[in-house]
Amino acid sequence: MSIRSKITGLIFFIVGFSLFLAGLVVMRDFVQSKEADLHQRSLITARTVAEMPEIPKKITEAKHMKIKININKLVEPIRIIHNADYIVVLDMNGVRLSHPVSSMIGEISRGEDEGPAFAEHTFTTKAKGEKGTVIRSFVPIVNDQHEQVGVVIAGYILPTFLEVLLSLKKEIFFTASLSLLFGGWGAWLLASHIKKQMFELEPQEIARLLVERTETFNAMHEGVIAIDTKENITIFNNKAKAMMGITGDVIGRSIHEVIPDTKLPEILQLDQPVYNKELQVRNLNILSNRIPIKADHKTVGAVAIFQDQTEVKKLAEELTGVKAFVSALRVQNHEHMNKLHTIAGLIQLGKKEKALEYVFHISEEQEELTRFLNKNIRDDSISGLLLSKVSRGKELGVTLTIDRHSRLDSFPPPLDHHDFVIIIGNLIENAFDSFNAIIHREKEIYLSIEQDESIISILVEDNGCGMSEEQLAHIFKEGFSTKAKENRGIGLHLIKQIVEKGNGKIQVDTQPEKGTTFTITFFM
Repeated sequence: MSIRSKITGLIFFIVGFSLFLAGLVVMRDFVQSKEADLHQRSLITARTVAEMPEIPKKITEAKHMKIKININKLVEPIRIIHNADYIVVLDMNGVRLSHPVSSMIGEISRGEDEGPAFAEHTFTTKAKGEKGTVIRSFVPIVNDQHEQVGVVIAGYILPTFLEVLLSLKKEIFFTASLSLLFGGWGAWLLASHIKKQMFELEPQEIARLLVERTETFNAMHEGVIAIDTKENITIFNNKAKAMMGITGDVIGRSIHEVIPDTKLPEILQLDQPVYNKELQVRNLNILSNRIPIKADHKTVGAVAIFQDQTEVKKLAEELTGVKAFVSALRVQNHEHMNKLHTIAGLIQLGKKEKALEYVFHISEEQEELTRFLNKNIRDDSISGLLLSKVSRGKELGVTLTIDRHSRLDSFPPPLDHHDFVIIIGNLIENAFDSFNAIIHREKEIYLSIEQDESIISILVEDNGCGMSEEQLAHIFKEGFSTKAKENRGIGLHLIKQIVEKGNGKIQVDTQPEKGTTFTITFFM
């Protein structure tokens, strides 16, 4: 059955059943009202007969003359007028002096409830007889001397339920027909309206779509979270739960209750999408797109779609590291070629001692740097990076000095060597770039890495061109660069994100034409 038929049938049944219950209540009240009315009528009828002057006289005469009398002629007109089922007059011996059935006149009545009536009591009873339930009123008959000479019994038969039903059949039919007609019509309109709101889909089709939608979201590699205008969660797929470290069903709960530091509700106020926003969540690098959900040009919620970029970033960083090492090898190759040419020239000039002295000098210098890095810098990636940067500095005519008191044994949680490669590499490259406009000056870069039980501090200082206050205010913004080149303005933005991830601090001191100092501190 379709949802329209089900709703119509259900409401039709409810209306019909309600009418049935209401009918039972009305019928009960009607019967009770009828019974009360018959009590009153029977009592009035009995009193009317008992107060007729002829009745006591007839009974007294019959008693003195010891004859049987029949006073039906006096009683019957009253019975007809009052529409009583029967009126019976008894003398003090219980002999019937009137009765609807003529053969019963002169017989003694032996009713069990007649006793009090012979003691001048007026009352009404309800009893079952051969013809049904009867309401009977007993009224004593008193003569002029205030002596009781008999009893009048007026009886009315209560109508049965079927008789009451048949007596009201027109009203019942009319009421039931109109109620069911309008109830059915209203049910059909309601069902049609509900069906329209459900896009003419049946419940099983909606359920299938809901299951398919849920499983589709759960199958996505991206995390998906959606909220309504009340900031309650409507979608939270499995990938999002895995990224956020959340278990259990969260649909219908407040987004702030599940993710206290969420930025998704901001979209409801902004009413504008935010694309490609990088976030740090549980040591994960997340690329987020937050978009308002609109229906009929009205914002009804917001959805966040985000990807875990951690592995991609690491691969990119490793690739960057490989490129740096390749560049370092190229620089070293070029440097060694120059050194070989120098040695060859000295030999050709016959200055063998000078050649040997030159070889010992450069060999000792390289070995000293290598020994220092192996001893004080416990990560091969950082050591290799520093070696390559020293060689690149020589190629560029820049002296990169590494403080020989520098030491790096471990990384602060939650950072690793990938993060330190990005920090140190970008800071040194920025220092190299600061000498682009410097010609007649010694070009020097100083690097220091200090570590103890409580902090790790990285300092990179140069004597380059420095920065203005306006440039300093924007250096950490993504895409901002002091160099007029494409694809720049990323390094310092990445450094700032890593510092925030490691709960560190970054300090920049700069003066135009005098140089810049970056100090980054992490707490262990």
